[in-house]
Amino acid sequence: MGANWTKITVIGKTRDLDEIVAVMSMLDNGLMIEDFSDFSLNGMYGELVDDTILNADKETVKVSLFVPEERSFTEYAEFLSARLPALSIDAKIEIDGVCEDDWAESWKKYYKPVPLGRVTIVPAWEEYEQQGDEVIIRMDPGMAFGTGTHETTRLVIRLMQNLIKGGERVLDVGTGSGILSICASKLGAKWCNAYDIDPTAVRVARENALADGCTNITVGVSDLLRGVDLANGKYDFCVANIVADIIIRMLPDVRKYVKVGSPLILSGIIGERADEVRSAVLSEGFEVEEEITENDWVGMLVRIK
Repeated sequence: MGANWTKITVIGKTRDLDEIVAVMSMLDNGLMIEDFSDFSLNGMYGELVDDTILNADKETVKVSLFVPEERSFTEYAEFLSARLPALSIDAKIEIDGVCEDDWAESWKKYYKPVPLGRVTIVPAWEEYEQQGDEVIIRMDPGMAFGTGTHETTRLVIRLMQNLIKGGERVLDVGTGSGILSICASKLGAKWCNAYDIDPTAVRVARENALADGCTNITVGVSDLLRGVDLANGKYDFCVANIVADIIIRMLPDVRKYVKVGSPLILSGIIGERADEVRSAVLSEGFEVEEEITENDWVGMLVRIK
C-alpha cells in the first residue's frame, strides 16, 4: 500500500468474524481478512506452506483496512473503538506502528471547528470566537467516539437542534464522548442522562461535560437500556447513535423509558440497513417522521406513539 496509507487492524475471535467485518465495512469495503481457522494441508507438502500460516492461532482473526493520508485514520479508529464494544465484541485495534496512546495527539491536525446550523463543534485546544447566538460545544473526545466530524454525529445534531425547545429530560444511549448530551444541554435541555457500555467512554463523557460547564449531565455504564435511571419518570427525548443491530434490539423496550409522543433520534445506520431499521420502527408502532442522509449514513427522527 505504500507510505501514503495507514493500516488499521482489528484482532478478534474467529466466532466474531462476521460482526467485525460488518462493522468495518461501514468504513470501507476493501478489507483484508486473515482467518486460518479452516486451513488444512489437504495433501500439500508442509514445507511449501509458510510457518506463519502453519502456526497461526485458529481462534484468532485479523481484519484490516487501509486509510488514505488525506483522511483521519484516528476517526476510523475511534469509530471502531466505540462500535465494537457496543456489540460486545472483545477485540484489539492496531494502527500501522502508531501507539494507541498517541491517537488523541495524532488526529488533532484533522479536527477543526465543525459548523452544524446553530451549533458549532470546536476542538477544546482551539481559539474560537462565538458568532451571535451560535451554540458552541468544545470537545476533547480522547479515546471515545464523537468528535462531531463523523456523519452519524452530525446527522443527530442537525435533527436535534430543531427539536429541543427547553426543559426536556434527555436520554442518550451509547453516548461515546458525550457530545450529544452536551449539545442537548446547551440547546436548553433540563437534564441529560447519558449511558455507554464502555467505561472509558463514560469517563471521557463525564470529563467533557464538566469541562464544557454542563452540570446537568449524569453519565453511567449501561448495556442498551438496562440500568437506565427512571427515578424521575420517563424521558421527553431520546438519542441513540449506535449501530443498526443494537437499535433494532433496543426498540421493543423504548416505550418503558420514553414518553408517548416524544422524539427518538436514531443514527449510526449505514444506508443498506436503513430498510431493516425502518421496518423495526414501524413494527413497534412508532412513526418515522423524518429521515436525513449524509454520504452512506442515515439519521431517523422517530415519534413514540
